[in-house]
Amino acid sequence: MTNIYDINVKTIDGTLTNLAPYKGKIMLIVNVASKCGFTPQYEGLEALYRTYGDRGLVILGFPCNQFGNQESGSEEQIMEFCRLNYGVTFPMFAKIEVNGRNTHPLYVHLKKQRPGILGSEVIKWNFTKFLVDREGHVVQRFSSSHKPASLTKEIESLL
Repeated sequence: MTNIYDINVKTIDGTLTNLAPYKGKIMLIVNVASKCGFTPQYEGLEALYRTYGDRGLVILGFPCNQFGNQESGSEEQIMEFCRLNYGVTFPMFAKIEVNGRNTHPLYVHLKKQRPGILGSEVIKWNFTKFLVDREGHVVQRFSSSHKPASLTKEIESLL
């Protein structure tokens, strides 16, 4: 089994790293997009980060352009949009693919650990959320329609 902390990722500024800096933290991993009906969830994600960040929650945003061309900008444009419109301070990463032949290894891992309805591993849309406990276990998957505020009970149970 893959250790989530060993999976290589690229930060939104292009730095190659892995998820080891988040070991011992609760992670909420989200595929995000700037031009989506769910984009206002950035506000709720930032609110969760500000509320629970000092207790060990980190939100990790992974832009994805696989759903309706809703994240077509560059990483620099994405980060500027997030900061200006939603005050995002949580870690953001370079654009990735969450489905198909070029699925990022992180999403291969997440989907295997927590498949969706009827065992489907496909990500259906932007703002699908995966909750990971302090030991790196993927404990829950939430659809795009789950607003960030609706996750407080699950997050608090892990704090």
